[in-house]
Amino acid sequence: MAVVAPERIRLEIDGMTCASCVARVEKALNGLDGVDGASVNLATEGATVAFDPSQLGVEQLIGAVESIGYHAALPLERERPEPDRSVRARLLLAAVLTVPVAVLGMIPPAQFSGWEWVALSLAAIVVLWAGWPFHRAAAVNLRHRAATMDTLISLGTLAALVWSAVVLVAGLDADTYFEVGAVIVTLILLGRYLEARARRRSGDAIRKLLELGAKEARALREGEEVLVPVAKLRPGDRFVVRPGEKIATDGIVEEGESALDQSMLTGESAPVEIEPGADVAGATINTYGRLVVRVTKVGGDTALAQIARLVEEAQSGKAPVQRIVDRISAVFVPIVIGIALATLAGWLLATGDASAAFTAAVAVLIIACPCSLGLATPTALMVGAGRGAQLGILIKGPEVLEETRRIHTIVLDKTGTVTVGKLELVDVHPLNRAWRTEALRLAGAVEAASEHPVGQAIARAARSEIGALPPVTGFRNLPGLGVCGAVEGLDVEVTRRDGAITVAWDGEPRATFVVHDTVKPTSREAVGELRALGLTPILLTGDTEETARRVAAEVGIDRVIAEVLPDQKVAVISRLQDSGEVVAMVGEGINDAPALAQADLGLAIGTGTDVAIEASDLTLVSGDLRAAADAIRLARRTLRTIKANLFWAFAYNVAAIPLAVAGLLNPVVAAAAMAFSSVFVVTNSLRLRRFRSPREEAA
Repeated sequence: MAVVAPERIRLEIDGMTCASCVARVEKALNGLDGVDGASVNLATEGATVAFDPSQLGVEQLIGAVESIGYHAALPLERERPEPDRSVRARLLLAAVLTVPVAVLGMIPPAQFSGWEWVALSLAAIVVLWAGWPFHRAAAVNLRHRAATMDTLISLGTLAALVWSAVVLVAGLDADTYFEVGAVIVTLILLGRYLEARARRRSGDAIRKLLELGAKEARALREGEEVLVPVAKLRPGDRFVVRPGEKIATDGIVEEGESALDQSMLTGESAPVEIEPGADVAGATINTYGRLVVRVTKVGGDTALAQIARLVEEAQSGKAPVQRIVDRISAVFVPIVIGIALATLAGWLLATGDASAAFTAAVAVLIIACPCSLGLATPTALMVGAGRGAQLGILIKGPEVLEETRRIHTIVLDKTGTVTVGKLELVDVHPLNRAWRTEALRLAGAVEAASEHPVGQAIARAARSEIGALPPVTGFRNLPGLGVCGAVEGLDVEVTRRDGAITVAWDGEPRATFVVHDTVKPTSREAVGELRALGLTPILLTGDTEETARRVAAEVGIDRVIAEVLPDQKVAVISRLQDSGEVVAMVGEGINDAPALAQADLGLAIGTGTDVAIEASDLTLVSGDLRAAADAIRLARRTLRTIKANLFWAFAYNVAAIPLAVAGLLNPVVAAAAMAFSSVFVVTNSLRLRRFRSPREEAA
């Protein structure tokens, strides 16, 4: 029986206001047969759902959400209004009407005969119309036997209005609280407005990323340049990129040379030189040359689209600590309602003062609203993941954050990670009275016919230094030894034995060549940054011990594990873990993928293979090893921000609820504090936008 792979979709959800809402929606989705996992995010107002399409469809997922009182839809099915605009109108009216109510209720000299009736009229408009979203949500929740933050706000404000109206109409000798209901609604609307604006700012990075792509391309049609929408390009099409223009989509350069500004994708400020055969990514900027590019990827397959998708997936996930918060929030609101009722009863029994009892109970309801708990993790993730994308760092999911704190050993694959991954000839040593130029010319001529990386390095150096090379005849590959052929009547042989490369003719060795994989210019600096983070670097390679030691010494690494076959890398990581080390691995090749998956934290160089990137937890788009230090630093900073948010959200409730029960907290002050707590959490998360990489400061 064939196994159907889970499908993953994103739903936009309207109506969620707190962590209790998140818990309810997740419970509804995860309770469906066929759902492999649903994660709901308050900050992004969405849900990511993995499900078996053979068991249920999108309609059932949407139906499950709407059955508990929320609205759900696929992202492309509708235009969503800006969240701050939907609150602004109610806030403006509430503020205008609340000011005179507060003045009349709190400043005796401003009171006149019959002022209570004016206060009742104005407060009723504020509580019932401006506060209508709270009451509507509370009613929907009540129908589904649930309670959320809106339930607390609705109960508190309606209680203040109804109590005051009864006192006024019945002529009772008790205090009225018209200003309490009006001020609470206004302050909470203000908090939501500021929160919505801040949340929108926290998603700016991903929106700007998606807007980077070119809108039009100069497609080549029968030799003529035709301006077409990028969406009409197909793999195999060719298009022209003039100086200063953006690359329309991913492709391969067929004609021209230039330098590309890739800072928007990789975070690197220095342009990268390209020539025919080079891979280019859409949205990068051509600086000076005219290029002709053949399309390889379009739409959702492009590097830009994949980066955006990875960032969105990271933002929609949950850190382990947030899942605990969600479970607490699911029962938090009913407990608070119970505390409020107990407070009311306790004050009435202890003092008989109905006004004091009412004030304390309302303060409990308002101060305990758990919206800040629901925002603590997702807003920090949104900002952290978005900032990472700007720096060319992709965080696969929030679980990664915890691992960055635990690791203390980082294994660096040599080729393509610490080194360029491209062999270069660095020296020629003539022998037996041969000339350097002659040895390089003859060896280069033979090696030009070889596909071996060593041979290509020698041939490339020979062409660069000498120019055109003479033809070779009778070329033969000597498996495991080298190559040979006839050049200008001489039988030339280039052999590779015991790490030495020798060219010989007329039966005598004429020169030895030194070929090295050059170290990336920034690798030594990167190793220093990793050490500063408390990590111990280890160089891992299949090269000889001698070569490995040379590279390690050049970049400042003490521990070396050399002569490791590709299939042995996983065993090396396992041995380190078995010895008690918590291991991060940085690699870029197909043969690194199993080791990246085995490591406690896998970091893939983005210039490497898709397989390695898929197996990793963090992707470094730029290929600069310094980004590994940036990634760990940013992930740790994001985790610290999440924990600080949760601490203050919990501390606020733990400290404030007892004060409210004791009658030491005015409901108006409680409303202001509750609104401030949400704004504080979002604003604290926005500080991650100021995270700076040493790479930026050095640019």
